[in-house]
Amino acid sequence: MARDLAIDLGTANTLVYKQGEGIIMNEPTVIAKNRRTNEVLATGHEAWDMIGRTPSFIVAVRPLRGGAITDFETTEQMIRLLLKRAGVSRFARPKVLICVPSAPKVLICVPSAITEVERRAVTEATRRAGAADAQLLEQPMAAAIGADLPIEEPVGNMVVDIGGGTTETAVISLGGIVTLRAERVGGFSMDEAIQGWVRKEHGLAIGERTAEEIKIQIGSAQPSSADRDAEVKGRDLVTGLPKTVVLTASEIREALDEVVTRMIDSVKECLAVTPPELAQDLLTRGIYLVGGGALLRGLPERLQMETKVPVLMSSQPLEAVVLGAGHCIENYQALRGMFMDARR
Repeated sequence: MARDLAIDLGTANTLVYKQGEGIIMNEPTVIAKNRRTNEVLATGHEAWDMIGRTPSFIVAVRPLRGGAITDFETTEQMIRLLLKRAGVSRFARPKVLICVPSAPKVLICVPSAITEVERRAVTEATRRAGAADAQLLEQPMAAAIGADLPIEEPVGNMVVDIGGGTTETAVISLGGIVTLRAERVGGFSMDEAIQGWVRKEHGLAIGERTAEEIKIQIGSAQPSSADRDAEVKGRDLVTGLPKTVVLTASEIREALDEVVTRMIDSVKECLAVTPPELAQDLLTRGIYLVGGGALLRGLPERLQMETKVPVLMSSQPLEAVVLGAGHCIENYQALRGMFMDARR
């Protein structure tokens, strides 16, 4: 019998959960293509290693940016490859109207800011790739399920999902989203801010991957005893020659401040429109952080300081969304009312 799949189609990383097996894939959302032949050369980690290192006719791209699909054709190719690696072939889907075991159902987690056109594009691409049925689930809802929050109870559950392209804040009660705020700012915005700062202050050009490494090593949202310096190599904008500079944690914190402030303001906006009865629940239950961007040092503490609400980090921030979607796959009939199409 074919096993159903759950896919967290994130801007930065794509995770796949297989029914009865758990997470079977966790790779960067990157695909490398030959521009001349339109042939897919690599995906995931292999394509990620190619970023900034390819000749002109080979391009390594991220098909999702800012929580939106920027390249429909590439996204479809990537979904097809994901299903193929998970053991699903488009030829396995029979040409009959009856769902048979050889064609699995697929649940895809998408940003809540996705447009109607993008919804149809993702579902159609998944069906063409071989799925018997394709359903969508908002990432904040999946994250709340993955964080094991009591979303079916009449209490306020607040989740902040800071991904690569978006920061999504949702208050969930009785199995539905009560208030939602989505800001197109995330981990990649931090990388771009670091690149811009280093270019402006030090006259040094650095790549996307180097900026991410700086963020992980010395990036923070507020001062701490763990602050340290980092040596960074890049290209001098004046001479064009390789150059090394030393960056301090305070510099990077200043570079990231605007991005972090936008994230926190988004959470405040969501709190401001939350019904009073649910808002008071949050004072005791707290705000749950998920997503790779939430791992920035000092971010939970700063968010708690500015909102005056307890902030808790999910035990598995990177996997919370796909684990929540996996729980829906394991209990498909009972939880299908939470899918986007079912609630519309």
